[in-house]
Amino acid sequence: MDPVDPDRLARQLGAVVGDAHVLTDPALRASYETDFTGRYGGRARLVVRPADTAQVAQTLRLCRDAGAPVLPQGGNTGLVGGSVPAGAGTEVVLSLRRLNAIGPIDPDARQVTVGAGTALAELQGRVRPHGWDFGVDLASRDSATLGGMIATNAGGERVVRHGTTRANVAGVEAVLADGSVLDRLAGLPKDNTGYDLTGLLVGSEGTLAVITRARLRLVPELPERVTALLALGSLASAVGVLAVLRRLESLELAEFFTADGLDLVLKHARLPAPFRTGHPVYLLVECAARHDPAEELAALLEEAGVAGEVRDAAVGRQASDRRRLAAYRERHTESVNAEGVPLKLDVTVPLADLPQFVADLPGLLAGRARPYVFGHLAEGNVHVNLLGVAPADEEPVTEAVLRRVAEAGGSISAEHGIGRAKSRYLHLTRSATDIAVMRSVKAALDPEHLLSPHTLLPLPPGEAGR
Repeated sequence: MDPVDPDRLARQLGAVVGDAHVLTDPALRASYETDFTGRYGGRARLVVRPADTAQVAQTLRLCRDAGAPVLPQGGNTGLVGGSVPAGAGTEVVLSLRRLNAIGPIDPDARQVTVGAGTALAELQGRVRPHGWDFGVDLASRDSATLGGMIATNAGGERVVRHGTTRANVAGVEAVLADGSVLDRLAGLPKDNTGYDLTGLLVGSEGTLAVITRARLRLVPELPERVTALLALGSLASAVGVLAVLRRLESLELAEFFTADGLDLVLKHARLPAPFRTGHPVYLLVECAARHDPAEELAALLEEAGVAGEVRDAAVGRQASDRRRLAAYRERHTESVNAEGVPLKLDVTVPLADLPQFVADLPGLLAGRARPYVFGHLAEGNVHVNLLGVAPADEEPVTEAVLRRVAEAGGSISAEHGIGRAKSRYLHLTRSATDIAVMRSVKAALDPEHLLSPHTLLPLPPGEAGR
């Protein structure tokens, strides 16, 4: 930073992107400075809103020359504090929301190029009328941007069929910390010319480069769908039912939640109860095909002898009914947030261990938090939301849960990323060699440690602030 003239960078950036898109007023910066949970935030030096790749590149050059750390930010729907300021006014938030152009659909390659600031729902609205879809879907689709989803390798609800975001990205355009542009937008299905730089940037959480555009793979939009909400007696029953459902080629979604979480949804989302009586566990499944998959879903459950595991069921074939059933799962996050500011732990455990992991939570928490769990059953992905955690208990509670995950051979971050929330726990599931290699890559692409400096790989205390 220039200690003589702290406003110089704002003026320089205004000359690049327009003064109206450099936000220095605290009231205008506020929505960019706190993450979705309300748990992480700080004061930004300023917020800059470039309109294209060239403006992003020039922004990064100016910030590098000023020694100003940069935080790339999309829809700001992150849950681990990775794209909001951590300090007191030294960091620049680089908002990519204006980079929202969607190119023409390439039906031969089954691909489309989009700007990083494109919201997922905008992409869905553009490609679905033409018979295509994007293989990743999230409850935050209206605000989550493709750049942020790529940076965090978002998973979401359809991983069981289409994989995570990484599996659906054919190429990226990105700007490095020095302002140079990396163009890997060709989207070739076969290209073995050196390192997979696209794969490297997917999931890098803004620490290696700023993603500006992406070449995305499309999947056919399947016209026939059925959604079923199953009431079950236990998580073990849910795992058993899932094992049978996996035989369905049409299976696209398998989400679980519990009675406690449903109670919050009924309270805050004001939805009617799905069944006359409550049940311990619920499994939301959706099948999609070119023919009506409802009969094969019902037949498989019956033939496999798991009907006895299902205490009750609600089925939706019409779009309105499917949305109604999906809401019981999708509105969990907002309902938990309405109850209080949660401590969120997004983890993966081996599927066979998932019921025991959830059963162990009360003992691990020892009365220091109220847990609400839900998630993506097919991947063993549990969203552990903890309410009522005292500030002094946050670290011991987090460590207790994450150590249990590590001991089971799981991951301390299934899909939200490490951010700054979990950086101190990265060693639990990544070896010293893993971390050393990652630091070497970071040093090669961002030697001055200016991109997302508090995210994933913060500098050791002795080097911080260099």
